[in-house]
Amino acid sequence: MMKHTTKLRKLIEAEDILMCPGTYDPLMAKLIKRLGFEAMYMTGAGVSHSSLAMPDLGLTTMTEMVHRATQLADASGLPLICDADTGYGNALNVMRTVREYERAGVAGIHIEDQEMPKRCGHFMGKSLIETDEMVGKLKAALDARQDEDFMIIARTDARTAVGFDEALDRAHAYAEAGADVIFFESPRSVEELTAVPKAIDKPVLANMVETGLTPLLSASELQDLGYGVVIFAGGLARFLARQAEGFLQNLKNTGTTAAYMDRMNSFQEQNDLLELPKFEEMAKKYGL
Repeated sequence: MMKHTTKLRKLIEAEDILMCPGTYDPLMAKLIKRLGFEAMYMTGAGVSHSSLAMPDLGLTTMTEMVHRATQLADASGLPLICDADTGYGNALNVMRTVREYERAGVAGIHIEDQEMPKRCGHFMGKSLIETDEMVGKLKAALDARQDEDFMIIARTDARTAVGFDEALDRAHAYAEAGADVIFFESPRSVEELTAVPKAIDKPVLANMVETGLTPLLSASELQDLGYGVVIFAGGLARFLARQAEGFLQNLKNTGTTAAYMDRMNSFQEQNDLLELPKFEEMAKKYGL
């Protein structure tokens, strides 16, 4: 059976773009697999929102993130790309971070060049570490991995912090340091989205944040521009929040959930998604 790390590498290097829905929730991870996606993405913002009800300001710890990554990897069985923020410290911290995510069953992580505590890539007010320090962190990450197919993705947040040209310079430096994929965060226009993959001789990741700083393009449009992978990091989380608000408001107003029954899983459908029959068969097998 092909390792998840090897499968992810092949998917990213394939001609067709790899489309990764973002999630923070094991149940949604199972649904992503059921619907036929080949890989998925763990959103750091989503973990912060769901586990802390706090914004994406670097408030989650490495241990919390790895714990959630383990749950997602187990629930889906798909290659999983994870947000690893800044690597949670200096180059030595990054080495531990890589090993912890590898042990969690993750197929790849991205590390960014922000100072700690980091901020969401589509927030203003970010500050960066020096390029040389980030290069050292990437080299440490590459040295720390036990599986050479484990993907090290270098993210630069320089576009929002200092401008497009320096961001492109940093992306070049991170590619030369050996990063497997370049994640150029928050380009501001279709012209910038077009320029990045043309300038970088490595697979490039696009992050589609609906209503964020970057124009929203489809996976096929991004493939035509030369991108190898696209994550839709927070869309599912924001969709579920909006739908839950409507559901709860209706319940508060009417005292019943009847109006939403055609928009929810039945009791049976939910248990089928959770593979209840498989667990019942195992219970019989082991005499429970």
